[in-house]
Amino acid sequence: MVPSACLPALLGTAGTGWLTEAFAPSFMQRALVAGLVASVAAAVVGTWIVLRGLTFLGDALAHGVIPGLALAVLWGFSPILGALLSALVMSGAVTLVGRRARVREDVGIGLLFVGMLALGVVIISRSQSFSTDVTALLFGDILGVTAADIRGQVVAAVLVVGASLVLHRPFLALAFNQDKARTLGMRPALAHTALLVLVAVAIVASFDAIGTLLVFGLLIGPPATATLLVRRVPLVMTVAVALGASAVVVGLLISYHQGTAGGATIAGVAVLEFLVVLAAQETRRAVREARTRRGNPSGGPNRPHPGAEPAPERPVTPIDP
Repeated sequence: MVPSACLPALLGTAGTGWLTEAFAPSFMQRALVAGLVASVAAAVVGTWIVLRGLTFLGDALAHGVIPGLALAVLWGFSPILGALLSALVMSGAVTLVGRRARVREDVGIGLLFVGMLALGVVIISRSQSFSTDVTALLFGDILGVTAADIRGQVVAAVLVVGASLVLHRPFLALAFNQDKARTLGMRPALAHTALLVLVAVAIVASFDAIGTLLVFGLLIGPPATATLLVRRVPLVMTVAVALGASAVVVGLLISYHQGTAGGATIAGVAVLEFLVVLAAQETRRAVREARTRRGNPSGGPNRPHPGAEPAPERPVTPIDP
């Protein structure tokens, strides 16, 4: 991690005054470091959420940790412990509803999502500073992070990245072939629980910066954008980290110069990156199809050379392991 005292010198070499002005204050330097650390943790674990198609569960889990965080604020114990306890309760409840109740899993997740959010607000309403605490939990306060907050974020991010490296094979098998994972003795249920715990830790690493409501932007936005650009899982993670970091830098610059909310601006930039890449790819596809139609004015299929063999069909896989 780059010490805060070194940031002005590093940024000064980049040139432009609007950049150095924004990151000259110490609170902006802390916000930058906190945002970058949060973006790394969110991008790494968010990649697995996107690849497994668990975005709704990820969103629900982001809200499901609120009761634990609320208890931590109210009683003064570790937010990480509170979030992990809430995440375990949430994941256990989702599993129970999906296996035992005669309702679809998404229905159970939706109800638990609302229930955990409501429980968190009820708990935090017991606090003397109800409005301030709720706002901080839901939307974060990236401009108010302290050095101690950043140290906690770094620990959480290292845990997320380290565990993701150690559990890479089980997570990969779980994402692409759960039956094969069972055959290889990888215990998919245990890997799934470990993933949910890592999501909770990543949320804790991010909620100071952008809050539990907006963390979904960093958790899903950069990995989803990365899947549009690259195919290999390690590359998806790398590109997602870069996109998340760029969203933090651009979001903080906009926030400083335009006076907007820092966390919301960062989340908005992360979503905008996805929309821009998607629009660019759709435009390129439309142009390519238009050129194909111009080269085949009859509108019929392009016929191969009489002596040529037809190309074998190959399934289209969005992401390679």
